[in-house]
Amino acid sequence: MTFAYQILIHTPLWVWILLAYLVWQGVQAMQTRTTAIWRALVVPVVFIVWGMSRIGFGPQDNSWPLVAWIAAALALLPLGVLTPRPFDVDPATGQIIRPGSAFALIRNLVVFSLQYAVGVVSAIDASDRAFAIIFGRAVSGATAGYFVGSTVALLVAYRTRRAAAGGA
Repeated sequence: MTFAYQILIHTPLWVWILLAYLVWQGVQAMQTRTTAIWRALVVPVVFIVWGMSRIGFGPQDNSWPLVAWIAAALALLPLGVLTPRPFDVDPATGQIIRPGSAFALIRNLVVFSLQYAVGVVSAIDASDRAFAIIFGRAVSGATAGYFVGSTVALLVAYRTRRAAAGGA
């Protein structure tokens, strides 16, 4: 219990704010909603930046963490491209209309949990530090790759649907 408590109290405040935001976004996504395209990109950008923030090139790092990051990013990028969330475009406003789904909430919580676990493992003195670093880079690369792929798919589909609807 003390170990878990120490982890919780040493977690930076911004992490809890981010978790609250991701849960809020996920709960909102459970209902059909209309939003501007830029708002649909906020969560993917947060996860892309978070995933890229762990690339790291410290003096203790060898090339394996970077290889793990790149391999995981390349592995999950196609998944992001091939599994876009459905949406329509309002031809009058250019806003996207997304049907409600629990997918965003589940995805946000899974990715947050993985990233949080990586942060915790990185912060403690693990007995197998090299494995923890490589695993952490792989999770971060997978996160960035998936969200880059899903962002590309969203933007391409948005542009196509907006043009078909007669928008700019």
